[in-house]
Amino acid sequence: MSSLRRRIEQLATDALGFGALRPGQAEVVEAVLDARDALAVMATGYGKSAIYQLAGLLIDGPTLVVSPLIALQRDQVEHLSEDDALGGAATVSSTVTKAEREHALRAAGDDELEFLFMAPEQLANPEVLEEVRAAAPRLMVVDEAHCISEWGHDFRPDYLRLAAFAEALGRPTVLGLTATAAPPVRAEIIERLDLRDPLVQVSGFDRPNLWFGVERFYDEAAKERALAEHVAALAKPGIVYTATRKDAERLADLLSEPERSAAAYHGGMKRRERDETQEAFMADELDVIVATTAFGMGVDKPNVRFVVHHVVPDSVDAYWQEVGRAGRDGEPAAALLLYRQEDLGVRRFFGASGQVDGPEIEAVALAVDEGAGPAEPTTLQEETDLSQSKLMTAIGRLEDVGAVEVRPDGRVAATDALGPEAIIEAAEAQDEREQFDRSRLEMVQAYAELRGACRREFLLSYFGEATDGPCGRCDLCEAGEVHEARNRPFAVGARVTHPRWGAATVQRYEEDKVVVLFDQVGYKALELGAVREHGLLEPAAD
Repeated sequence: MSSLRRRIEQLATDALGFGALRPGQAEVVEAVLDARDALAVMATGYGKSAIYQLAGLLIDGPTLVVSPLIALQRDQVEHLSEDDALGGAATVSSTVTKAEREHALRAAGDDELEFLFMAPEQLANPEVLEEVRAAAPRLMVVDEAHCISEWGHDFRPDYLRLAAFAEALGRPTVLGLTATAAPPVRAEIIERLDLRDPLVQVSGFDRPNLWFGVERFYDEAAKERALAEHVAALAKPGIVYTATRKDAERLADLLSEPERSAAAYHGGMKRRERDETQEAFMADELDVIVATTAFGMGVDKPNVRFVVHHVVPDSVDAYWQEVGRAGRDGEPAAALLLYRQEDLGVRRFFGASGQVDGPEIEAVALAVDEGAGPAEPTTLQEETDLSQSKLMTAIGRLEDVGAVEVRPDGRVAATDALGPEAIIEAAEAQDEREQFDRSRLEMVQAYAELRGACRREFLLSYFGEATDGPCGRCDLCEAGEVHEARNRPFAVGARVTHPRWGAATVQRYEEDKVVVLFDQVGYKALELGAVREHGLLEPAAD
């Protein structure tokens, strides 16, 4: 063991009270201490926060932590402020006064405060950005890094400016942290954060204490009856996820009984009501919370005994993060999906809401090009009459092909590459993205309709993590339906090429199919017979 590793391990014991670090944690800390960018993809509860805490304590100068939720920031600040050995922390958010913000930033610059927490919206304020720059952070941590990705289910446009913010701060070392990132999401995080020669550490994805199962329905009423039966039978507390605010309210009423309390949680509720509902759930005063995806990020409740999805999620990435909120205490917990094929249409509808077509991309490009200078997003929205999601998607596509630049202050500037060819390339990039998005929803369908294979193997292979075989702890394993795949033409993880869809990575095998992740068009399940007979896949050239 190197002297640096021993130092990291000792600090983990002395400052954090750890008996030992988990695999992958020390490797990321070492990379950061060597001024190397890194992306850590680790399961919920694995200890991602410990990575930046150890690195921050060992690096001279303050650590900036970009976090999407004020509540999550507060929790971290309270934890880090309880022990003098952790160096102290403060949040710079819309909830603090200007004087409090300035005091925190001065303290950080004077080495009196180790950790600064803020949302990307705060860095968008030029005055705040300059104050943070003066504090000279040596490490910039992007927590919940999947928020930067349009392939991540919690995409937030303000995260798109983080690479520019890092440059404006003097380009400290950048560390991304997330609990869910399949290979396409990882690639986009690395690209949009402009990570330089990053260490990508994927660890701890398997959650052996979680049981996975799916029940299929053809009738909505039967599905709701099954939901009520399962919630009655399962150990509490638990979470039920559904798609709409209306369904959250209706299902909460359905599940409420004299002997069982249930409440809805969604973005349409008043903030005070949402906070009270969450606090009651966290305090074990509420048995069941019925929520849209507005609930969950940053919620660390160890004893959640089940997560039931009443409607399919929009991606396996989203599903993994949501079910990861169960069983954080290491005790047995259930992850159950109630599946009705017709529900896929709901997800397709929501997925289509932010998509743009070629003329809309062209309209945004022309509005940027014809302006007197860099344009405010609000101005572009007024000129193009697009929704915010469509506008940001169009800007993202134009930025992908180098036609525009999103500056630290949020304004959008044209580059020398902006022109008819770049607009066509951006429209083609959007077509590819939509095809990729459809393939991700098809993977959710494949999981729900899986036969002859282990559900845990399916999920782990989606994230590029190898397994030792069937888990024995999912509905298909328990039913004896898992069959060993034989005569595999390529190893899992092998790089291959297809005459039409190009380069790809072999993900997994399912009975008579091989699932392949193509770089450009996403996930495809190919019949093994056709692959063998027609040579559809060939080993990729080195």
